[in-house]
Amino acid sequence: MRLVIATCKVDYIGRLNAHLPLATRLLLIKADGSVSVHSDDRAYKPLNWMSPPCWLIEDPDVWTVQNKAGEKLVIAVKEILHDSNYELGSEPGLVKDGVESHLQQLLAEHVSTLGEGWTLVRREYPTPIGPVDLMCRDSTGGNVAVEIKRRGEIDGVEQLTRYLELLNRDPLLAPVGGVFAAQQIKQQARTLAEDRGIRCVTLDYEQLRGIDPDEYRLF
Repeated sequence: MRLVIATCKVDYIGRLNAHLPLATRLLLIKADGSVSVHSDDRAYKPLNWMSPPCWLIEDPDVWTVQNKAGEKLVIAVKEILHDSNYELGSEPGLVKDGVESHLQQLLAEHVSTLGEGWTLVRREYPTPIGPVDLMCRDSTGGNVAVEIKRRGEIDGVEQLTRYLELLNRDPLLAPVGGVFAAQQIKQQARTLAEDRGIRCVTLDYEQLRGIDPDEYRLF
């Protein structure tokens, strides 16, 4: 990764033209070929950028970044204050606490959170369009497909709807009910789910973590 702090002007020439007047900015040139222009007041968001595949041509006072579509980022450099290169190495990826896989595991261990007498049939229950997170049986013995999200939005409801449509075609499973479970569920998603007969459950991650799995209980 190359970090350049420079006093510069920036012009984007493409579908929409844009201009950044003369100021001191950070120019970030990554190994993937991308170039982005940053200020000190936009958090992680660049002022302008060019995504790969693109190439950088450096002339003494003008840098030109161009992509295959002919769009250009023209950086007129007045003064370079810092120019350095760093080898960051391979990226192991972001590991989050409370991601959907953790929620799925915890809910599978404590499926009674969804209702007294509920049992787990299988995690990652297969369907022709991908696995539904949990297949359960409720206290009456009915099958229930459970889709788990960190944030419950409309696309998650649509995903579960597609699973239910396919699962209910199987006479050995039907009727299959649905539960949409998330740490937070947007009102629009809740409204859509309930309109389709899908039950919504808000998950308390900390509470789930604090419950001992059934196999460790003495009573």
